[in-house]
Amino acid sequence: MERIKPRGPKAPRRPQLADRIELQEQVTELAAQQAAMSEVLRSIANSPHDLEPIFDTITANATRLCRAEVGALIIFEEHGYRLVARTGMADEFYVKGRLYPVSEGAPSARMIKTRSPVHIADLAADQAYHQRIPGLVALVERIGVRSYLLVPMLKDNELVGGITIVRARMQPFTDKQIELVTAFAAQATIALEITRRERQLRQAQMELAHATRVAAMGHLTGSLAHELKQPLSAMAANAEAGSRWLTREPPQIEKAKQSVERIVKDVERASAVIDRVHGLVKKAPPRTDTININDAILEVMTVVHGELVKNRIRAQTQLSDSLPRVRGDRVQLQQVMLNLVINAIQAMSGVTDGIRELRISTESIKQEVRVAVQDTGPGLMTDNLEQLFEPFFTTKPSGMGMGLSICRTIVEEHGGRLWANENLPQGALFQFALPPAEGVFVNQIDSVS
Repeated sequence: MERIKPRGPKAPRRPQLADRIELQEQVTELAAQQAAMSEVLRSIANSPHDLEPIFDTITANATRLCRAEVGALIIFEEHGYRLVARTGMADEFYVKGRLYPVSEGAPSARMIKTRSPVHIADLAADQAYHQRIPGLVALVERIGVRSYLLVPMLKDNELVGGITIVRARMQPFTDKQIELVTAFAAQATIALEITRRERQLRQAQMELAHATRVAAMGHLTGSLAHELKQPLSAMAANAEAGSRWLTREPPQIEKAKQSVERIVKDVERASAVIDRVHGLVKKAPPRTDTININDAILEVMTVVHGELVKNRIRAQTQLSDSLPRVRGDRVQLQQVMLNLVINAIQAMSGVTDGIRELRISTESIKQEVRVAVQDTGPGLMTDNLEQLFEPFFTTKPSGMGMGLSICRTIVEEHGGRLWANENLPQGALFQFALPPAEGVFVNQIDSVS
């Protein structure tokens, strides 16, 4: 009798062609989804202050990956919802930026009630369309929409918005596609919250920076009053002299004219001081301009001139005549200069031996516009150099420790850096560097005052 030989292990079944194609499609789809999510994350990182490019990226990717024709992102407001992003076929009814009411029975009203996705396989057969709700009539009859999906954007179960994806054919969305749009909605919610908090932080920083400027100007009140008193007294003297020239027999018209001209110059001088003080203390939103940093520095030096005279400090300015302009907020950058100069004046006010000298210089080094403020005060402790810029750190008996911290924040928001060193043989050296505005240069003659 023939023995039956034991069979070896069964060879694995080779996957059929259809299985391989399905697996390849799944891998391709997953890679596309991951690439889309990465693109959205990059958009969030690159636009922390601007939601429009983020919402546009999210809407475009959600629509494309779901193989839909039209996509939109809406944000709910007090009186309805606003369309903030849109992709696909154009339509006169749904316009980006427009505010729409929430109609009873509409998908948006259902989502508000359930906080869940609203999926309609055939919009033309839905009761909302038969109620002739204008928005749905526009979708069905103008665009030809059949399958409809609206996914909520939720923050702590609070409805903040939604993403709409529609198809011009009757093809219901799959569970995976609904999950994908839900993930995009979560990213949109995160971006909205990041931007909201960023705006709150910037507003708080702006308020604090304004308060610091006002406090700095308060420190200069006595000097500014003296600075204004001089041209005002000169105006009164010239007015009196002009009156005397006119009452003579015969009237001395030419002499009176010279008195009036001197009055005009004194008025301009006093007006310039007032304008510069007003520019520093007024509360206004940040703006971006192309700035001649030399001019901005000279305006600050005009404001502190009286304080320099009162403290017997000699000021020297060496401003480069081939300096690129910078981009940023003029008042904020002047606040940095004002704070550094006032700190230098205060440091030197207690110096009894040696000279009191303040040196302001600008130069262009390695694609940077660099500003330096040097004094001959008591100097800095080398182990405190970085601590100087930390909030609430101060070496002054009555200081709040916020000035230098705010200065560093302002400089860094302008793409620059601020640091401190010892000024050998005596004193302190504070410097900040800013990136130049491309291709724009100033023509400032070096000056010594």
